[in-house]
Amino acid sequence: MMKSVLITGASRGIGAAAARLFSEKGWRVIINYNRSETEALSLAAELGAEAIHADISKSDEVNAMAAAAGSVDVLVNNAGICGFHMLDAMSDEDWDRIMSINLTGVFYCTRAFLPQMIRRKGGAIVNISSMWGICGAACEAAYSASKAGVIGLTKALAKELGPSGIRVNCVAPGAINTDMNKMLTLEARNALCEETPLGRLGTPEEIARAIYFLSDTDSFITGQVISPNGGLVI
Repeated sequence: MMKSVLITGASRGIGAAAARLFSEKGWRVIINYNRSETEALSLAAELGAEAIHADISKSDEVNAMAAAAGSVDVLVNNAGICGFHMLDAMSDEDWDRIMSINLTGVFYCTRAFLPQMIRRKGGAIVNISSMWGICGAACEAAYSASKAGVIGLTKALAKELGPSGIRVNCVAPGAINTDMNKMLTLEARNALCEETPLGRLGTPEEIARAIYFLSDTDSFITGQVISPNGGLVI
């Protein structure tokens, strides 16, 4: 039987790379998107995949997405946003927006898809954090805190859901060549490359392979954080 995966925020970047990889491996792929409708529909057409709109920061939209998607073997909680602020200049709205997508959205999506995984006593959840969730980043306190929360949630759920045969793992990428990091100045990007032992930014495809590895439903791996970061954080 064909396995199925739903990937949040899959219209571009790491999510799109993961969607392509799962599709190449013969999976049924469901692409979640919010604002990037054109990109999502184009990718879905390219892959013969499904595309479902939902703002993951809104529980009613997530529940509707889960109902439309039906049963999935793997949930990849990939959608996320960043923000650069000095903490004393950060507004309530800035903090809440980052938390609502990066952390609360993971909670909403996981809660929505769990019942069918529990009934089947099987499934895998892969949460996307960041190396900054491990070590923190200056001027990215909210982002770092939200991604650290994803790591904590991953570890807690691995213990909670293991008896139901559900594995929960986390990928914490380093500096990756995506639209999110294209917002950085060339100087900042070059500095990241210089600080990284491998001397370059990672690619979305490299992170997609880590996601796919953790999606093997026969694996003995759960509660783990894999951080493909070129050696920047060890």
